[in-house]
Formats: sequence, C-alpha cells, structure tokens
Amino acid sequence: MENFRGKVLIQTYNPDNFTIICSKEQDYERFYKAEISMRKQLKYPPFCDIILFSVISSSDVEIVKSVKFIYNDLVKYLANIAIVYKPQPCPIDKIKNIYRWRIIIKCKFGNNIINLLNKVENNFQENKKKFNNTNISIDVNPNNLQ
Repeated sequence: MENFRGKVLIQTYNPDNFTIICSKEQDYERFYKAEISMRKQLKYPPFCDIILFSVISSSDVEIVKSVKFIYNDLVKYLANIAIVYKPQPCPIDKIKNIYRWRIIIKCKFGNNIINLLNKVENNFQENKKKFNNTNISIDVNPNNLQ
C-alpha cells in the first residue's frame, strides 16, 4: 500500500473519546484489541449475530398487540438457541403518524435460525387480519438499531 501524506480534521464534542484518541495516534492495534474485547463481552458481531425485527403500524393499539404476538412466537421458537429481548419502541417511535417498535435477537445465524424466523413471519402473515395496519421487516446485522 502506498503512503500518501495528508491532513485529517475531526470535529467532535468529545475529544477524549477512545476512538478519537486511537485515530489521532493512528494506533490501530490498541483500538482493535479494545473493540474486539468489548464485542465479545456484549455478544456483538463477529461473535454473535444481531437480528432486528422492525414493526411499523398506523395504529398505536395494534402495534402493541402485534409486537406481543411476534415476541411470543420468537420466544417459543428461539428460547433455547437465542437471546430474544423484549419489544421496545424505537428511539424515534413515531414518524409521519407511523408507530415504530423493534425486537432485538442475538444468536449465531444459520439455516436453523432462518427456518424458525420464517415460521414466525408466516404465523404473523396468517394472522394478518388481526394486524391489518401493521408490517414487519427483518434485518440481520443491521448498520444501526433505529
């Protein structure tokens, strides 16, 4: 790899942040060791996969019922092989009159997980009459948990 000289400007409210310090000092090894250790403790990729169930609805009552329905199915199918966190409203829980909730799952992703998630999704679709105004999406290792 060629070396190119240049300057980098970083604007931050937190100049004492570990990531900023390692970047400034170009200390990749120190950053990597700390980051990989933290990811292992928190069960983040690459040690574990994160699956995000996003649930949106135009009805505040219906979204609560639907996330409970989905959560119960997830616990039923994944309880022994995954960590299924309780449903929560998204940090920004309403955008343009659409309510947003999420369910986070941590596990090792594979064909068995795909099959079980398909069961959950199919069960939701079969009961769609109860949740007319609600839709779900599933994202594996999302860039953010919004």
